[in-house]
Amino acid sequence: MPLSPILGVDGAWRRGRTSLRTRRARLRARSWQVAQCAVAAGVAWFIASDLLGHTQPVFAPIAAVVALGTSYAQRLRRVGEVTAGVAIGVLLADLLVALLGDGAWQMVLVVGLAMTLAIVLDGGTLFVNQAAIQAVFVLALVPGTGASFTRWTDALIGGGVALVAATVVPSAPLRRPRDQAAVVTDKISELLRGAAEVLREGDPTPALELLADARQTDPLVRQLQVAAAEGMAVASSSPFRVRHRPGIRRMADLVEPLDRALRSTRVLVRHAAVACYRDRDVPASYVELLEQVARAADIVGLELRADRTPVAARPALVGVAVRSGEVERAEAITAEALLVQARAVVVDLLMVTGMTQLDATDTMPPTR
Repeated sequence: MPLSPILGVDGAWRRGRTSLRTRRARLRARSWQVAQCAVAAGVAWFIASDLLGHTQPVFAPIAAVVALGTSYAQRLRRVGEVTAGVAIGVLLADLLVALLGDGAWQMVLVVGLAMTLAIVLDGGTLFVNQAAIQAVFVLALVPGTGASFTRWTDALIGGGVALVAATVVPSAPLRRPRDQAAVVTDKISELLRGAAEVLREGDPTPALELLADARQTDPLVRQLQVAAAEGMAVASSSPFRVRHRPGIRRMADLVEPLDRALRSTRVLVRHAAVACYRDRDVPASYVELLEQVARAADIVGLELRADRTPVAARPALVGVAVRSGEVERAEAITAEALLVQARAVVVDLLMVTGMTQLDATDTMPPTR
């Protein structure tokens, strides 16, 4: 049997498994928000229907679900905008239907008026859109039922339930930024060790495989950015989590140096792959240096997981910096590029430990 179909099937199988793992991870990450939206919808319906006796209080769960959503970012603002937008759209549509009836030109009028009023009130995009959408919903699906005030209060009930629910958040979004930051440093360490291994072996095949792996690391930084943003949103929106705000802000400040460190590592892996492919001589001291940087990155990851600023990793990184100025110089440009990128990674990791750009750069001695 030809080899290519087999590789194609194997590749498809691996991609399918990776996709399944990604979907499961996405579901786990959003399971709390899904449960919160579902409970809020039920509570809003119960208050409007069972406690207040409203008939078909559809706008209460709609307002609750749309206001909460599946993202913590700007949740309180979103709750206010959705609640106001739904309430204005429902009330305006009810009034115009009672006065003018329903039809095509009434639809034009009510949508135009709802969006105009929302813009005049200095509403955001979500506010304006919800005002128009709920006006369309009233005019198209439930016109003239004689329950104008009820539908308007249903929207307010849903928004109120969402507002209360938005203040109740788990601690997971607060842990996720440091956990994801540790994932990034672990990947940096893994790639550095892999680069050292392929340079020692000199086989281009695993070197190119390592390069392919390094080129798939962009999502790690995006996930870190999202985690930091959600952590800040949780700490800002919940009165029970305000004390975590300084720690989350420190984690958010690490996004940029970790991003640069991972980018420098990718470039380093590329030079390592080129050195193997072109059979360039790389000094053994350079390979040892990469392993030392990897061990220092391990310490950074351990400290981040322990929710500490990784100051404990600073001596190891400074030691690597000093060593990088003492190693012999190589004749091959590719080998020299490896040294340059390793030093860049050290500077970026020193910034992760809390040093400024200038202090981290000054720690790096000139090469011999």
